[in-house]
Amino acid sequence: MDKKHHRLTTLASDNNQLQIAGRSVAQLVTIAGGSPCYIYDRQALTARVEQFRQRMPSALRLHYAIKANPMPALVSHLAQLVDGLDVASHQELLIALGSGVNAAHISFAGPAKGLHELKAAVAAGITINVESPLELERLYQCYDELGIRPRVAFRVNPDFELKSSGMKMAGGPKQFGIDAEQMPPILAGLDLHKVSFQGFHIFSGSQNLNAESLMACHQQTFALAATLAEQVAAPVKHLNIGGGLGIPYFPGEQTLVLDDIAYNLQQLLDHRPASLANTEFVMELGRWLVGEAGYYVCQVTDKKQSRGQTYLMTNGGLHHHLANSGNFGQVLRKNYPVVLAHCLDSDEQEVVEIVGPLCTPLDIVGAKLALPAAAVGDYIVVLQSGAYGASASPQKFLGHPEVAELLI
Repeated sequence: MDKKHHRLTTLASDNNQLQIAGRSVAQLVTIAGGSPCYIYDRQALTARVEQFRQRMPSALRLHYAIKANPMPALVSHLAQLVDGLDVASHQELLIALGSGVNAAHISFAGPAKGLHELKAAVAAGITINVESPLELERLYQCYDELGIRPRVAFRVNPDFELKSSGMKMAGGPKQFGIDAEQMPPILAGLDLHKVSFQGFHIFSGSQNLNAESLMACHQQTFALAATLAEQVAAPVKHLNIGGGLGIPYFPGEQTLVLDDIAYNLQQLLDHRPASLANTEFVMELGRWLVGEAGYYVCQVTDKKQSRGQTYLMTNGGLHHHLANSGNFGQVLRKNYPVVLAHCLDSDEQEVVEIVGPLCTPLDIVGAKLALPAAAVGDYIVVLQSGAYGASASPQKFLGHPEVAELLI
């Protein structure tokens, strides 16, 4: 069974009851209109951005990757705090524009953009991270049809990878970006009359808790960008070095310490080559900004025994929180941190299987968890749920109600 998660001692509580944004879970569920629901803590989001500003080099710009959590209210809040937004679809583009961020500070990445998406991005004036030679040709076509020079950067697939990454996005054959060795002729033939060159996007991986791996990747990224900068007849206005900063989900994982990463980046910035002297450097973060500020809440609807195993049946599950169920990339399922809202800790514990209402054994909220005794009507809370939750889950599956979301 899982041991108590390290984050239990850091949770806000009142009389052993979980507090989120200064309120009890029962109060928040009432505000949200019922459960299941996601609760996002506005102050926690603000504090996370402030942590980045305090630790990272002042010259490093911060962008929020909307794909991590596209809830419009949350995006609009972060838009006031970060330096730009990154989108991965036309719908996210509309959310970004609706937040009030200057279009020049929005970028669009995605491996198979439709022509309608490219035209919308060009018309809006956002930067498009080009992912293939054909996509560049389509942007030339957009210029011919719209009379607007597309703002373009090139997403480059380097020949190195971010080691210890939860999801590798570069190195080897990938659907993302253009291989680094293919870039020289593309840059040499770039028609600067039809496109406005902005720079490069080199994103190698995500969910990384290894500082050494991140630092090595940053060093390789800067070196590759310097090489590419010498091959294009236009200044590199910005370099998006991606994100990759992870958060701890599972027992034994430790919070990523930023100090060495920040120092390494400062050294790279201080000793950058002349070809990148006037370049703006951007770190694009999603999960790291929002993951720990989110909570998924569901309610116990039944409690039963099956051959010696206690089951807590709930009204929530994988249709709302696919990642927590283990069906969003885990090879061997591990539990997210889960707590009982009205009793965070107790000397008396029972081992339970927490499951949802779907007709599949994959619908797991928590497996073999030791928790204080729960009863029908109690609230189960899944921590670390601010990223890749509602929007990354099959909410239509089996026709159960969709999840509510509340930013407070």
